[in-house]
Amino acid sequence: MFSEIRRNPLLILFFILGMVIVGYIIAALSHMLYSQLVLHPGEFIAVIKDPVVLQSIWLTLYTSFIGTVIAVILGIPLAYILARYEFHGKDIIEAIVDIPIIIPHTVAGIALFSLLMRRGAVGMAFSKLGIVFQDNMWGIVMAMFFVSCPFFVGTAREGFKSVNPNLERVARTLGASHWESFYQIALPLTFRHIFSGAIMSWARGISEFGAIIIIAYYPMIASTLILARFNTNGLQGSQPIAVLLIMVCFVTFVVLRLISKRGGKR
Repeated sequence: MFSEIRRNPLLILFFILGMVIVGYIIAALSHMLYSQLVLHPGEFIAVIKDPVVLQSIWLTLYTSFIGTVIAVILGIPLAYILARYEFHGKDIIEAIVDIPIIIPHTVAGIALFSLLMRRGAVGMAFSKLGIVFQDNMWGIVMAMFFVSCPFFVGTAREGFKSVNPNLERVARTLGASHWESFYQIALPLTFRHIFSGAIMSWARGISEFGAIIIIAYYPMIASTLILARFNTNGLQGSQPIAVLLIMVCFVTFVVLRLISKRGGKR
């Protein structure tokens, strides 16, 4: 690769411009990691032992995982329909699915709060069943699901588009039902896209903040705890938590990416 870049002036320019992005990300993260792990290691060790911090990080990963599971269950059928069929209003549906990516996070939080609060149209109905969203774990899950589902649906849709529909048609001519052709052909061939979409959805849920502080400030996930510690103790109180969350997420997503690559090769 590098030998080809040296022979092509255009690739050299592209490589330099691309490395600006990579360098900017590395500079921001490495500076924080250095200042925390090298200059103030005691504060980081104290955070690792803090049960409040560990609980908030676990809650972040757990709620985002639940939101991702909901996105996968509901998103696969929608992605399949959008990939396979043309119908009136399809463009409108695709635009609606992408709205959570476009609108500000606080706007999403207000919309969800008005719908899911105890006196909201949906929140009141669910509260009678014992399910509460306002200042509750389920409010965090629904906020994460709202902002992350477009990433899963979009990736899964592209995966289904990459599968030749003739394969399913041939299977049906050989006696397979619509469900069997989907389950045994389309779904396995799209698995890598589905898995990648789930990773992106989970990552997006973990990073959510604006919508969550409006609908469910409590119980505190990592991002809200970081804000609370920053408001009370500044960088000294918030930066160690941020570093720990970065490390946990980095290791987790590297492992998931490796699994995804191996699954794609198989």
